[in-house]
Amino acid sequence: QVRLVESGGGLVQAGGSLRLSCAASGRTLGLYARAWFRQAPGKEREFVASIVWSGGSTYYADSVKGRFTVSRDNAKNTVYLQMNSLKPEDTATYYCAASLSTWGTAGYDYWGQGTQVTVSS
Repeated sequence: QVRLVESGGGLVQAGGSLRLSCAASGRTLGLYARAWFRQAPGKEREFVASIVWSGGSTYYADSVKGRFTVSRDNAKNTVYLQMNSLKPEDTATYYCAASLSTWGTAGYDYWGQGTQVTVSS
């Protein structure tokens, strides 16, 4: 099993920045990619960004491209989401996910518990 633990959420004003972290533990050697998703109240969960663990290729949702950056620290088995120029519509619970075979917008095998990000206007 794989355990994912997110941290770094909080309250920030519009235009500000936050960095989320997601630490993985357990049987992580077979993981292919890690990703971030988010879910706002009353809305469906949506893909934000993903990163292939070995090669570092990244993929972003159009809504965050140019503002968010996903990165990884192999030694710490941790993935990050740097969020800049935050907007009120970025308010959501952010979830870390990990997959054994995909790096797209769906098909992830493991999920974290989520961390809340609130952007005030």
